[in-house]
Amino acid sequence: MDKSIIKLFGRWDTDIKVNDKGLERYLNVTPFMIPRSAGRNQKKQFHKSKMNIVERLVNHLSIPGHWGKKHKISSGDLPAAHENTLKVVEMAFGIIEKKLNKNPVEVFVRAIENAAIHEETMSYQMGGIIARKAVITSPQRRIDKALRYICQGAYQKAYGKKIRIHEALANEIINAYNNSNESVAIREKERIEREAASSR
Repeated sequence: MDKSIIKLFGRWDTDIKVNDKGLERYLNVTPFMIPRSAGRNQKKQFHKSKMNIVERLVNHLSIPGHWGKKHKISSGDLPAAHENTLKVVEMAFGIIEKKLNKNPVEVFVRAIENAAIHEETMSYQMGGIIARKAVITSPQRRIDKALRYICQGAYQKAYGKKIRIHEALANEIINAYNNSNESVAIREKERIEREAASSR
C-alpha cells in the first residue's frame, strides 16, 4: 500500500521531516491511521523509538506522571479509555489546524523539538556532601520529558477551569511550537537548562 494515502485519523499527512538530527532516529512519524500498536514492540530494546510519536502522546496523556505533590492538578481527570484519549488528541489537532492553518502533526513535531531539553543536572555524593553536575540528556529522554511536560501543562491549564482538556492541549502545543513562555514545557526546559548551566 502506498504510504502517502495513509493519513492520521484519516485526515492528516504524517510524512514529516525531523529537523533536530539528535532526535531523528527516536522521533517516529511512520504513517498510521490509528496510532495504536497495542504494545507489539514492548519487549524489544528501545521499543519506544518504533512507536509513532502521536501514540506516545496518547500514552502520556493517560499517565502523565507526578508534578511534585500536585498530582491531581498535573493529571486531572484521566480519560477512562484509550479511545477517549485518542478523541482528545484528534480534537486538539483539529483546533491546531483551524488556528494555524498548518498540518497539526508537523506543528506537534516542531513543538517537541523546541521543548526537548539538551542538558540537565544529576546529583552524586562526594564525601559528606551532595554535589550536582551538568550532563547531556539522551535523545529518548529528551522526547519523554517534552511529552511529559506538554501533557502536564495541558492538565494544569484545564484543571478547575472552564477550558476543556483538548483545548488546553492544543494551546500548549501551539505555544511550544511558537517557543513561547506561555508553554509549561518551554518554561520547564529553560529552568532545567539554567540549573545545568550553573552546575557546570
